[in-house]
Amino acid sequence: MAFGWIDEQAEARRRAGLVRTLRPRPSDSPLLDLASNDYLGLARHPEVVAGAEAAARTWGGGATGSRLVTGTTELHTELERELADFCGFEAALVFSSGYAANLAAVTALAPHGSLIVSDAGNHASLIDGCRLARGTTQVVAHADPDAVRKALGTHEGRAVAVSDTVFSVDGDAAPLSGLAEACREHGAGLVVDDAHGLGVLGAGGRGAPQAAGLAGADDVVVTVTLSKSLGSQGGAVLGPARVIEHLVNAARTFIFDTGLAPASAGAALAALRLLGREPERAARAREVATGLYARLTAAGLEAVRPDAAVVSVRAPSPEEAVRWAADCRAAGLFVGCFRPPSVPDGISRLRLTARADLSGEQIERAVRVICGTRP
Repeated sequence: MAFGWIDEQAEARRRAGLVRTLRPRPSDSPLLDLASNDYLGLARHPEVVAGAEAAARTWGGGATGSRLVTGTTELHTELERELADFCGFEAALVFSSGYAANLAAVTALAPHGSLIVSDAGNHASLIDGCRLARGTTQVVAHADPDAVRKALGTHEGRAVAVSDTVFSVDGDAAPLSGLAEACREHGAGLVVDDAHGLGVLGAGGRGAPQAAGLAGADDVVVTVTLSKSLGSQGGAVLGPARVIEHLVNAARTFIFDTGLAPASAGAALAALRLLGREPERAARAREVATGLYARLTAAGLEAVRPDAAVVSVRAPSPEEAVRWAADCRAAGLFVGCFRPPSVPDGISRLRLTARADLSGEQIERAVRVICGTRP
């Protein structure tokens, strides 16, 4: 029977405790949110909402076409200019999602004959970019510049190293300076995904590449998402102008995709300007993450020290991770639950996201709930 194999896979997932379900949330959820990626608390900020509303009223509900046909508005180019300036790069190109931006950067910068050196802990979007690219991919040990150096040494010709700047599962940061040094020794480019660094790391939230002194380098390309710290939707690629021009002409997820909705562009631009006026939000997000880690480990839980705003707390098994997250929800706390295949090491965990707008009382409440519901 057509698609009969789906039933077998569904049963296998059920036995392994890996079934995923959609849970629609109301607009006025009473839960304390430590699950979203709204690191700076801007998704519902009045200025950000107003930016989305004004853009929708001006440009309509959608971009109406691909960026090369009708989907580019003055708002898109304004966002690209200000985003590049804020992060310290020559140019930027906005996409409909961070996922699409990663697919574009990897596939367009790794043509046939290229070598892609990919960190073992990279996000699924980077992994899929490697799979779709015409170059050859070599996966190397996590956060290991020497492993990157060794892999690059086996190849002559075009090459790029690909890595998250902050890894989404455990919240640990990549050794960007070491990666850049390894790439430069072999004339390779460096492509990094700063989805979890923008708005949290660097001066005033300008991102992990800026903190590492790599902003504006002619051999570094950065992808970002607009859906985390900026509280909106979409993604972008930042880098040298010639790289951005190449993406306009070669990146399939740019050429053939409908442009980012104007409301999302307007919201992201409003959030970016707000962050520029209130740079202390970045430091506060890191402070909240550090505070959560300190309190949870003091209570005897096994957690990973956060380098940005993600706090990972280990769970004994997939089933107990799901039960733990459900018990937290029942107690008024919304936390993330990461299980295989979302985690490359096979270890299930609760994933907490620190937000700059959390109060001290909310942090203490979250810690009480997590500790009180532990397996």
